Amino acid sequence: MGQQFYVSPEQLMKDRADFARKGIARGRSVVVLSYRDGIALVAENPSPTLHKIGEIYDRIAFAAVGKYNEFESLRQAGVRYADVRGYSYDRVDVTARGLASVYAQSLGTVFTAEQKPFEVELAVAEVGEGEAADRIFRLNFDGSIADEAGFLAMGGKADLVQAVLDKVWGPGAELAQALRWAVAALEAPRQDTASSPPQVPLTAELLEVAILDRKVTRVHGSHRAFRRLSDNDVAELLAQQQP
Repeated sequence: MGQQFYVSPEQLMKDRADFARKGIARGRSVVVLSYRDGIALVAENPSPTLHKIGEIYDRIAFAAVGKYNEFESLRQAGVRYADVRGYSYDRVDVTARGLASVYAQSLGTVFTAEQKPFEVELAVAEVGEGEAADRIFRLNFDGSIADEAGFLAMGGKADLVQAVLDKVWGPGAELAQALRWAVAALEAPRQDTASSPPQVPLTAELLEVAILDRKVTRVHGSHRAFRRLSDNDVAELLAQQQP
């Protein structure tokens, strides 16, 4: 009979956390930031079909980094939750906070009960009537949840991306300015010569960009605020002259 080894719960949780962090760090970063007329979600993602950003419900969007099949299953589960809750109660009862709580429970259960944790980090964003009412939640692989003020960066070398946003972000920006901030932040790890040679600048073709447009709901009365930007839209916005 083979010898059995004891692993303390603390060491087991640490090993799972290290495993998940390494998987998330291998991916490319995603930035979510609030601006005057909505919330922008920007990902370094050259794939035109395997999206990191998606619509959940009306004024709520989803962004993720990590293993595609894992975060895509979570996105689909979020859509089902939102649809059922909106149909059973009222559309206003579907909130980013409620959705983030459901995701936190699911991620926490997988992290503690399954052999392998999800290698994902999520953001759930809800556009408000004004910029101060915007909500951005971060969900970690272990089910921990944080309410972020104004912006967040996750995946890849998120600390470098976050450091740039800390310096440049401010409330009241136009979409073009917010997009320039996001691209500058996403390019920071690519220009980090300490670990690798500099890479080519990020162009519209290498980005996935979507917005939650508060003007759509406030002015036009539409339920759906989510809009995905084309490469041409992104290129035009990046080319605009700064005021």
